[in-house]
Amino acid sequence: MQKQSQDSDIIRQVLAGQQQAFAILVERYQHFVFTITLRFVDNREEAEELAQDVFVKAYRSLSHFRGESKFSTWLYTITHNTCRSHKRKKKEAIVTLEEHHEQVAAPEDRKHSKNVIQQAIKQLPETDAQIITLFYLAEQSIEETGQILGLSQSNVKVRLFRARQKLKEILEAEYKEELKHL
Repeated sequence: MQKQSQDSDIIRQVLAGQQQAFAILVERYQHFVFTITLRFVDNREEAEELAQDVFVKAYRSLSHFRGESKFSTWLYTITHNTCRSHKRKKKEAIVTLEEHHEQVAAPEDRKHSKNVIQQAIKQLPETDAQIITLFYLAEQSIEETGQILGLSQSNVKVRLFRARQKLKEILEAEYKEELKHL
């Protein structure tokens, strides 16, 4: 609650003409926005550009923030929409598992474990991947995840349960050997 009230104080400052106060919000949420954008594009430079676009859009739209939800939820909605729009425009091919295996050396460390999980998440249906990303990586609540994706809380719970099951099946079926070595 403290963070939410601090966010609203900062927003009031920005709207009152102290634009430099927005930097506090950027610093506070840049990691989470970057995590979401990186999940969508899987390219660090492109994810950084998208994250910058998100903050520019948020700054320009700040006067439309009604405070009915947490600022982070509103910001992640912008992030989600920006990424989906970018994905539609670019229509990039998803790197196949075979290409991924050629690019990645033998499993060595935690970083590789994260890559394996990210590749498995990419195999999930888009909404399931978004739910997993928002709930676990961006640490959004069930309610916030529902607000961002336009789903009811009960729908998020059911889809989260099913997405975890699918993710487990993918990891066990396709990455079992790699996970043994981690």
